[in-house]
Amino acid sequence: MKKLITAMAMFASVAAFSQITFGARANLLFNTSSAKWSDFKNTVSDLAESKGKSNTGFNFGLSAKINLPVTSLYVMPEIYYTTIKNTVEFTDAGKSVELEAKNERIDIPVLLGYNLMGETLSAFVGPVFSYNMSKDNKFQNFTESETKDFGVGYQFGANVTLKKFVINARYEGAFSKDERKFINTVAGSEAEINYDNRPSFFILGLGYNF
Repeated sequence: MKKLITAMAMFASVAAFSQITFGARANLLFNTSSAKWSDFKNTVSDLAESKGKSNTGFNFGLSAKINLPVTSLYVMPEIYYTTIKNTVEFTDAGKSVELEAKNERIDIPVLLGYNLMGETLSAFVGPVFSYNMSKDNKFQNFTESETKDFGVGYQFGANVTLKKFVINARYEGAFSKDERKFINTVAGSEAEINYDNRPSFFILGLGYNF
């Protein structure tokens, strides 16, 4: 009990002397295979050729930046509503079919950052915890029958803050896969698809600090 009280007192002390900034964020998510510079250039090229139609999703939410006392470090917990889509190709009855897997989820990044140029430029890294809200998706003759509810990924990136406006760029990868099963609902069909992929993203966005 004494340890709990001591820990709570230390947390309260840190919070009291920490500078906390809250803000709203909105981002576009672009599907990519890795964090390599060549893949980033391919993503930008595909985006330009498709006139913006190649973006795979977006999210919006809230962010809190907690500057730790007597240091340039900060903690940045966030929460987002995210909607994305990804495709997978397979063969059903000798025909090639492209299945579109849609996903709505709650993402909670918990990031550790470093202020490189005061509050103007900072870099960050940390895990992102995801809860999948998509259930019973349907595509053509296929219905989603099983879904993994939770997933874990990671993010790293940078923020540029101009007065109250924030420009955000980051990469998101995956520690765990997005596992689902799709079943063909046509009578007499036994086709099943095991979808086990969580795409990686380049994320670009804007924010406003309150």
